[in-house]
Amino acid sequence: MRKIAAVAGGAAWLLAFGAGARAQTSAVVLAPGGQAAAQPAASGEQAGAPVALTLKSAIEMALRNSKDIQVAKLQASLATHASQVSRAEFLPNLYAGSGAGYTYGIPETPGGRAPSLFNVTYTEQVFNEPLKGQGKELEEQARSQKIVLEDVKNGVITRTAMAYLELAKVRHSLELLRGEAESAEKIFQVTQERQGEGYELPVEVTKAQLTKAQVTQRVLQLEGREDELEVFLRGQLGLGQEQGIEVTPEELPGEAEQEGANLVAMAMQNNVGLLLAESDVRAKEFRLKGEKRGYFPTVEGVSTYSLLANFNNYSEFYKKFQRNNFNAGVQVQVPLFSARTREAIGLAQINLETSQATLASKKTQVSAEVRQKTRHLRERDAAKEVARLELQLAQQNISVLQEQFSEGKVNLREVERARLEENEKWMAYLDANFQRQQAQLDLLRTAGQLDKVWQ
Repeated sequence: MRKIAAVAGGAAWLLAFGAGARAQTSAVVLAPGGQAAAQPAASGEQAGAPVALTLKSAIEMALRNSKDIQVAKLQASLATHASQVSRAEFLPNLYAGSGAGYTYGIPETPGGRAPSLFNVTYTEQVFNEPLKGQGKELEEQARSQKIVLEDVKNGVITRTAMAYLELAKVRHSLELLRGEAESAEKIFQVTQERQGEGYELPVEVTKAQLTKAQVTQRVLQLEGREDELEVFLRGQLGLGQEQGIEVTPEELPGEAEQEGANLVAMAMQNNVGLLLAESDVRAKEFRLKGEKRGYFPTVEGVSTYSLLANFNNYSEFYKKFQRNNFNAGVQVQVPLFSARTREAIGLAQINLETSQATLASKKTQVSAEVRQKTRHLRERDAAKEVARLELQLAQQNISVLQEQFSEGKVNLREVERARLEENEKWMAYLDANFQRQQAQLDLLRTAGQLDKVWQ
């Protein structure tokens, strides 16, 4: 009866993985032992109790709590503020101050202005193409930081999904290995009994001991990996250090399969590396355009007001003294010869050509990566199908041996060995499925479609 339940559970798992049911769900999934996976917990669950998560809810929590995303947002905000500094030169700027001090001789300050008790200065750039080009370059760089922010979010999605899916795989593998340990123990006991009766050589007992020790070793390794994944997920999701996590085996959403028809074209439009390279080209174009217009005149609106004092001896050097003074107008500079402009144009041209060459190279690279990762995904599909059929064959073999065992044609040791083989095929299938999911996530991220899968 135990094995009938195991076979029934195995069929349920194969249906869950092999039928291609992609929609995320919280339904109960039977494990090989006939045990049910935990249902998602109700909202408002008390602190410290295990948190039951779906893949989608885990990703949503990670996006809300990721420190990497918080840092990327601050960097995007920093770039935006930096771009506003250059733009502010084309907005009104008003300054107030004083140049009061002792004077001997002609009254003046180091800046060339007359000493004053109080003064107000107004400046505003009206026409300055090099400065305008620099401002547009900084604005484009600020926009590129938003692309970087999206890439950071995609990284969080990928790492969280990978950890979630692997944790589900590891826990299922641990369940299989613990069942395998029972079979290994039974084989060891039967072999030991037969060796005591003179039907087995000592080497067979040693082999059974080795199998049992190997299973124990693998259990310990997987338990260590389970702990690592739990710690990582707690950090990503913002959970407490001792907070339990319950996950359920899931496939990626159906959209992940539907996006495969034209991934190269999608990558040309949405790949983060390409978007950043294109943004860099636009920024360098703005800078070159501005530098080329450096031969144009610059126009700046200026205005000053000064309140002067008698004790600075103005009456000794000027025919008429006036306390209140106001000036307003524009300051125009016409470049007759500017070596700096010529060199700035050359530098901007080289920077633009470099960015254009980088963009062309990136396009070729992304196209090749998408094709290579598409082939890799197809290979993983084939490997998963092979593993599924091997598992199905092992389960069918178990059914045959159980019938033969009930008829007395085979002994218990042969049945338990078949169970060991079935468990091995189960773990191979879980590994193949996880590797396929890894390849799928990697391909979607390269094509710039990862975030759209969970929208």
